[in-house]
Amino acid sequence: MTEPAILVLEDGRAFYGDSFGAPPEAEGEVVFSTSMTGYQEMCTDPSYHGQILCLTYPMIGNYGVSPEHDQSVRPWVSGLIVRQHSSAPSHWGSMGTLDAYLRRHGVAGLSGIDTRALTRHIRAHGSRRGIIVFGDIDTKVEELVLRARSAKLPSERAGLSEVSGGSGTVEAAESEHRKRIVVIDCGLKTNILRALATRGTEPIVVPYSATAEDVLALDPDGVVTSPGPGDPENAQTPIRTVSALLERNVPFFGICLGHQILGLAIGGTTSKLKYGHRGGNHPVQDVATGRVYITSQNHGYQVDAESVPLSLGWRISHHNVSDGSVEGLVHTEKPAFSVQYHPEGSPGPDENAYLFEKFVGSMQHRTGREA
Repeated sequence: MTEPAILVLEDGRAFYGDSFGAPPEAEGEVVFSTSMTGYQEMCTDPSYHGQILCLTYPMIGNYGVSPEHDQSVRPWVSGLIVRQHSSAPSHWGSMGTLDAYLRRHGVAGLSGIDTRALTRHIRAHGSRRGIIVFGDIDTKVEELVLRARSAKLPSERAGLSEVSGGSGTVEAAESEHRKRIVVIDCGLKTNILRALATRGTEPIVVPYSATAEDVLALDPDGVVTSPGPGDPENAQTPIRTVSALLERNVPFFGICLGHQILGLAIGGTTSKLKYGHRGGNHPVQDVATGRVYITSQNHGYQVDAESVPLSLGWRISHHNVSDGSVEGLVHTEKPAFSVQYHPEGSPGPDENAYLFEKFVGSMQHRTGREA
């Protein structure tokens, strides 16, 4: 049995619907994603920590859930909003319903609302603080608005310390000369490890708090900084670490938050987007070739284009076709680059997986290291 539920935003907008998942309430920044599939991958993406996620595709839960789709050890969304929740999934790999999955992990869900209206409201006014309340819909909306206004944004949480260490592990592919990749975990997704391991590398995960000395002590062939939640300016330790590694010319690949961390490490600035980029259909253009790629994205901040230090050899490698924002950085001489989007594509297109091959190819082969 469901019970009535309500979403109230900080600006007073209210949406009435039905509950699913875990009672009694959720709070956070309300954002939307345009992905048509991959609701389990999105829920378990640490970049959504502290956010209430609205999915624009109308039917969610119709193919159930399965452990193999988890991108970390638990869901990180504060709440999930859908137009229609399917309580009877149909898929050969399903091992349960989305409702039961969210209940098991203590995540509140809201269904039956006009998700198109909510999405248009966010597009017009920007991401909003909000609160989901089960059952208590007779409470005066004015009281809930006050509570919504005090909901914490991801930038106001200790996001990195809470999500770092939450990824799973994968087996590295056997290779005669496996390259050792140190992955700085700022909110790591399992598919990033899988993308590296299947390309003949040995990924070694370290926490976001690792110093450059910690990383170099592992004798890496290259370093990856993962995606993660919150304001990149709060990631001061990874920023210092990446800055020091760049000085040592260690091959570097930054993904999403890792891209923003690189931007700050080289002296650039970042800023918050009005409502961010979240979904699996964002067009990005390669500046050098003019080719457009369809990308999977999940971020609310950007590296400011005017802040990129061109005099130090840094260039903008990719930009967003829709709004012109920076989608990639590259150095003209150092083996270092980054992208704002997700080449591991979970969920999303996989045409950007070549970036992992580009990264692995930028490292010198090592011999004599035991696999």
